[in-house]
Amino acid sequence: MQNAEPFLRWAGGKRWLAKSMAPLIAVRLGNDGTYFEPFLGAGAIFFAVEPGRAVLSDLNEDLVTTFNEVARRPRVVVNRLLKMGVTKEDYEHVRCWHPGSPLDKAVRFIYLNRNCYGGLYRENRHGIFNVPYGGGERNHKGICADGTILHAARVLSRPGVRIRAGDFGDTLKYAGCGDVVYCDPTYREVTRKQFDRYGKIIFRWEDQERLACLSWEACRRGAIVILSNATCDGVRELYRHAAVVEVMRRKGLGPTGSQHRAVEYVFILDPLEAWSVWATLGALEKPRYSFNASTSERTTIPALTNSRACSM
Repeated sequence: MQNAEPFLRWAGGKRWLAKSMAPLIAVRLGNDGTYFEPFLGAGAIFFAVEPGRAVLSDLNEDLVTTFNEVARRPRVVVNRLLKMGVTKEDYEHVRCWHPGSPLDKAVRFIYLNRNCYGGLYRENRHGIFNVPYGGGERNHKGICADGTILHAARVLSRPGVRIRAGDFGDTLKYAGCGDVVYCDPTYREVTRKQFDRYGKIIFRWEDQERLACLSWEACRRGAIVILSNATCDGVRELYRHAAVVEVMRRKGLGPTGSQHRAVEYVFILDPLEAWSVWATLGALEKPRYSFNASTSERTTIPALTNSRACSM
């Protein structure tokens, strides 16, 4: 059986990390854990893990609608896409389309994603998709012909998989003992003064702080929390109780990308402190403070609310 993989292209997506990350997540999930991904994007890590139970969410309602429609009626989605052309004129026509039904929204979303420049999802301040035509062979025809959408639907339609639109906090609060959370928020580069805008809602510094707080709370309830993030302007200080893994990726957007290598960082909050396992991903820096540190070292960590705790 063909493995599931993302049916969307996604700037900043984690296909490059999924192959090495997925086995580590699968082991820690075991047979009973739930996988959480509150910044869904293309879901590369989710598809690589193929968990039996998962809670997937994103603020982008059209993205969530697309995933749900692929889960519910993938063959209808494929048949609709196969009838659509791939020229710039076709693209501009679809970009001006304002569909009303969930199925039409999903078809439009996949079409624009597979035919736009670099798989970049970007909206202006009014929430209007504004990425130009990209062209090339990586359009929607390929994922219809090779079964990518159908295999993705096989995993998405499992009874234990839930897909919803919402804030990351509404998802993280349910993670507890035996669960694994993977977060891949939009973040700024080291040299940037503002966060990148991919949608009408910007991920601000206050959201970084809130994510760090909720991640720590989930870890104290027994969940492993993994975050792809930057180390700039105080982000490292938000994760003093996390290990940091330096990983390498190919750098570049666009139809051809780039062969240059870039560094990214993965923050890991592991209640079992099994750091040697995560060191297989890259160069690892252990936490500045132990999870089991004294109370005085954790005075800045908020008290737990609605905790789902376990013994460790």
